[in-house]
Amino acid sequence: MLLALTGCAYKPDAVEYTKPYSATGSHTIYLVNHGWHTGIIVPQQSFTQSVPQLVIRFNQADYLEFGWGDKGFYQADKITFGLAIKALLWPTDSVVHVVGLTEAVDVYFPNSQIESLLLTDAELQSLVKFIAGSFAFDQAGLIQPTQLGIYGDSQFYQALGNYHAFNTCNNWTAKALKSFGMDIFAGSKLTADSVMDYVKAYKLEHEQNNNLH
Repeated sequence: MLLALTGCAYKPDAVEYTKPYSATGSHTIYLVNHGWHTGIIVPQQSFTQSVPQLVIRFNQADYLEFGWGDKGFYQADKITFGLAIKALLWPTDSVVHVVGLTEAVDVYFPNSQIESLLLTDAELQSLVKFIAGSFAFDQAGLIQPTQLGIYGDSQFYQALGNYHAFNTCNNWTAKALKSFGMDIFAGSKLTADSVMDYVKAYKLEHEQNNNLH
């Protein structure tokens, strides 16, 4: 039953990218592990066309960190057991958390686990398409802010999809990886460590293969 549930597709959907991830390119993105929650960090200018509101709102930032999660739990001033249980057991509304970074990623997040990845133009465009597609746009084609974020210069926005035990922030991050060609089964990536371990193993295998050639 668990395997059947984790195999289901939940919004937002990963972008179908037909080529395997190249592990090359001139664009650097980052995955960050905050303990139980993962986020993905992307150059701010990548969203000039798809979500120009973000470029205007975070005009001083070089990079933007994105996280997706339960609206009530993520935005709560005080985390309670009831909020946590509700988020896991009942499908609930979701939000995207966006943070503007004005300094190096490892300086901004000195206590978090960080993994960097190189992307080609096409891979970055596909990743941006997935992230942009995670926002809920109104009839005017605008993203919808809900409240200020939880650290730094940050903001919550209404998101697409429902949060529950089989569609979490870490599943969302795995879908982001899949959207630029990583061979990852997003449904099984329920924890932050499972996402980061996959990326570390992928990078190690790629490095070993390069050394063999």
